[in-house]
Amino acid sequence: MNKTLRISFSLRNTYRVNGILYSLRQLPLVRRLIPSSLYRVRGLKIFANALSVLWEILSVFLGKFLYFITMVAGIGILYEKLPEGQVYLHILLFLTVIGAFMNTSLFNPTRDKYYAVILLRMDAREYTLVNYGYSILKVIVGFLPFSLWFGLQRGVPLWFCLALPFSVAGIKLAFSAWKLRKYERLGVAYNENVLGKYLWLATGLLLAAAYGLPAAGAVLPGEISMAVMTAFIPAGILSLRKILTFSFYREVSQELLSQMMRQLDSVKPEQLSRQQSRKAIAADVSITSEKKGFEYLNELFIRRHRKILWKSSERTAAVALLLILGVLLAFYLRPELKNPANELLSVSLPYFTFIMYCVNRGTGFTQALFMNCDHSLLTYSFFKRPEMILKLFRIRLREIIKINLLPALVIGAGLDVLLFASGGVENPFDYPVLFAAVCGMSVFFSIHYLTIYYLLQPYTAGTEMKSAAYRLILTGTYLLCFFLMQLEMDIRLFGALCILFCALYSVLACVLVYRFAPRTFRLRM
Repeated sequence: MNKTLRISFSLRNTYRVNGILYSLRQLPLVRRLIPSSLYRVRGLKIFANALSVLWEILSVFLGKFLYFITMVAGIGILYEKLPEGQVYLHILLFLTVIGAFMNTSLFNPTRDKYYAVILLRMDAREYTLVNYGYSILKVIVGFLPFSLWFGLQRGVPLWFCLALPFSVAGIKLAFSAWKLRKYERLGVAYNENVLGKYLWLATGLLLAAAYGLPAAGAVLPGEISMAVMTAFIPAGILSLRKILTFSFYREVSQELLSQMMRQLDSVKPEQLSRQQSRKAIAADVSITSEKKGFEYLNELFIRRHRKILWKSSERTAAVALLLILGVLLAFYLRPELKNPANELLSVSLPYFTFIMYCVNRGTGFTQALFMNCDHSLLTYSFFKRPEMILKLFRIRLREIIKINLLPALVIGAGLDVLLFASGGVENPFDYPVLFAAVCGMSVFFSIHYLTIYYLLQPYTAGTEMKSAAYRLILTGTYLLCFFLMQLEMDIRLFGALCILFCALYSVLACVLVYRFAPRTFRLRM
């Protein structure tokens, strides 16, 4: 068992070290200092190994910390009028259930599993159980300090804070055992990366229960939440027998890893990625355009990718509209909610920075651009001329702004309606500023993602994302939006700053793209 764990960690570490070295060479200021020959330098590999081990340790705690401070405690502060401890336990219960089927570890096909089980022919049962046990141990160890920290601050009993990590592990074990029994009956392996429509529906309902019920002033009593989560512990213990005695781990692994096998064994790995991307394109040959030049190219692209661009935007707008109507209904049924809601809306505009970040379609738009358009066009020299780059950049920017503005218009108008319905504001100028600020956030993210795509172009010819700088900027954008959530600022002040920043960023983006994109907008090898 120790040997299996050591080998699996070594495989994962080797893959991660090579990834770190490659990512370091992609940083603009570091690229020239680390030539390809330095992959053989022992000192550099020791440094990368140290980073890998440090990341393994951080990964045990960092994800759990972000989970508590954003999804649980961070959103929980919005419900100031409800008992803090009850809201904390209420949200935690429903999110724990979601995590049971969305993050199992047992049914997650990864490269290191492929290398170990398929290529090295390691014992699938031993490898799976050892690594699954390690992942469950990381869950318990990672949850424990934050369960104590956040729970005790909210008046949760010490015994439950200590039991919570085992409760989270217990429901994961119970769900995994259920899926293993289902495999024995039906012969179909569960893949946590490919959820069915019923699980997506269940996720939506559980999220609505986690965050929607407190917004309507209803939360589960703390005793019920603790009782349900405590029951997960014996459920997990009883499930251990099925997990330990299951006889078909190799068959399950082969089924889950079959797609990865085809990708890795293919002569041209990029073909599979592009083939999957093309499934989202409309195959209707009647789709055409009467425009000319780049406008013709852009209109064909938008029409053929409507499924992943406009339809996604329309669904987001529809969900936002339903939520707004739900809050209005809550105001009608429970008028006492109006005053706290009005106070919250008056100072929570910074929070919507994170919401607009989440609903923005910038990354999906740029990925589709590369997979099905720029991947081929970048092989032509005329396509990289400054005037051509800027012309197509403006066309694409117009389209992504239109796509992202649809949910922004619904959210902005809905916030104005909610603010008015909950009691209004003293200064009527707050309404247009609030609406314009939400739309300005949407425009900013549209410009931001398209600009960094042109300046960094993160995809290789094999359609893999290999730019460390691009990932750092995406991470920085997320962290900035998260920290803005903590602000409480007057609508007019924050709204005016948003509008001004968006205008300045638009001008700066066009200048940067025109100056640098001819050198940076290229195919990576």
